[in-house]
Formats: sequence, C-alpha cells, structure tokens
Amino acid sequence: MAVSTFVKSDPIKYAIYSIKRSPLALIGIGMILTVLITAAFAPWIAPHPDQVYKVNVKAKLQPPSAEHWFGTDDLGRDVASRMIFGTRISVQIALIVVLLATSIGTILGLISGYYGGFLGNSIMRITDAFLAFPPLILALSIQAALGKSVTNTMIALALVWWTWYARLVRGQVLSIKEELYIEAARMIGISKIRMMLRHILPNCTGPIIVQATLQMGYAVITAAGLGFLGIGAQEPLPEWGLMIAKGRIFIPKWWWIATFPGFAIFWFVLGFCLLGDAIRDIYERS
Repeated sequence: MAVSTFVKSDPIKYAIYSIKRSPLALIGIGMILTVLITAAFAPWIAPHPDQVYKVNVKAKLQPPSAEHWFGTDDLGRDVASRMIFGTRISVQIALIVVLLATSIGTILGLISGYYGGFLGNSIMRITDAFLAFPPLILALSIQAALGKSVTNTMIALALVWWTWYARLVRGQVLSIKEELYIEAARMIGISKIRMMLRHILPNCTGPIIVQATLQMGYAVITAAGLGFLGIGAQEPLPEWGLMIAKGRIFIPKWWWIATFPGFAIFWFVLGFCLLGDAIRDIYERS
C-alpha cells in the first residue's frame, strides 16, 4: 500500500506500476509489440518477400507447408509473406486515422468548450450532423466519393471519427474551466490560447488516450471492411481485408487464404482493446 501511494504521486510511474500489475495489459502490449516488430522488419521476417506481388500460377493454392507457412493464394503468391507486409499497411492506417481524427476533434472540442456561445454551438451542430449518420455508412459514402485507395480510406475514416473526440474534449473542457485554478489563471491575465494549451488541454489527455487506444483496433477493422467491400485497398496490395475478400470464395476447400489474414486482424484488434481497457482502468483509479 505504501509503495502504491508513493508511486501514485508521479503519474508516469503510477501508470507503469499499474500496467505491470495488470496481466491483460501486459498481454495486450506483447501482442501490439509483435505487430509493430513484424511491420518494422517485414522484409527480413517474410519467408518469400519476392512472392508478395509476383504471380506464379504453377504454385497456386498450395496448402500450408514448411516452404509456404500459410500456403499460397489463387495466384501462387505466398500468403504468409503477404500477411507480414500487410502489417505495414494496417499499422499505417491505424496511426494516421487516429492521429488525424484526434487532432481535428481535440482542436474543435477545445474551442467549442472554452469559447462557447455561437462559435461553440456551431461546432457542436456540425458535429451532431456528422453523428446523425451511421459511421460505417458515412465512411462508405466519403470513400466512394473520393475513390478507391488506401489514402482515401484513411481520409474517410478520419472525417468520420473526429466527432467522438470533439464531444469528449468539449465535455472535459466544460468541467475543467470551472475549476478554481483556471479562475485564478484568468484573474492574473493569462491569454486564452495559453490557458487552453497549458492548463486545460493537459487535463484532457487521459480520456483522449483511452479513446485513441481503443480506436486503433477499430480503424483496422473498418479499413479491412472497406477493403472487403472492394472500395478500400485495391489489388495487388496485401491488405488484410482485401485478402479475406479475395479468399472467401475458396474457404470450403482452400481455407487458409482467408483464415490467416482474419486471425491477423483479430490479433491486432485484441491487443489494442486489452491495452485500452487497462489504460481506462488506470485513469479511473487515478
């Protein structure tokens, strides 16, 4: 108990201390690290990096073996190598989508919550307009308008997901700006920009980090869904959702083409969900 009280005085040490005591958080971190390491060292980990894009009809639909760990697809490409290189695409999508959505939503939520009035209400009405549509349907519409590509997928998801951060940050700001230390800072003449960036925003980071961690996995699922529907990543990119879409017609006999990419998505999403839940528990206890 004494150790916990001592560590809790330092937020960073307390977070590390709490994560070390959470088996699920450690499992989540381990799963995420395997994904990041795989993405970073894909050319060296992949058993056949030359067969990620190269078509070899003579080697098509081969079952898992020592030579082809996860078999080959209908074009003779090595499924394991394509999955490993596809990790880079999934990590890129998750990072960029969450970064863009967090940045846009945090800035708008901060302005809306602090200034209020006509400006704040206008931002919230725009947010409500976006929230009136189901997220996936809105993402599909934006993606269809922009065109079929991974870049447009990231843009579409970021334009859909910023609304959650805007509402989250606005609620936090409305509560924080009534605190006594904010009133004191306002009394001594601190500028509004400095007030928001130095005194209010740092106290909103906890919920933002929790939301961002959980949405890392959701970004991969949604991007895979768009790829599965044929409007996201396009051939010959080794994107997991696209691999599942191409392999679904072979499932009865050549099950490995779609099964292993599906497991990769499951692994990625579960890792971030476990870590996000652990961070949320830490934030609630602090």
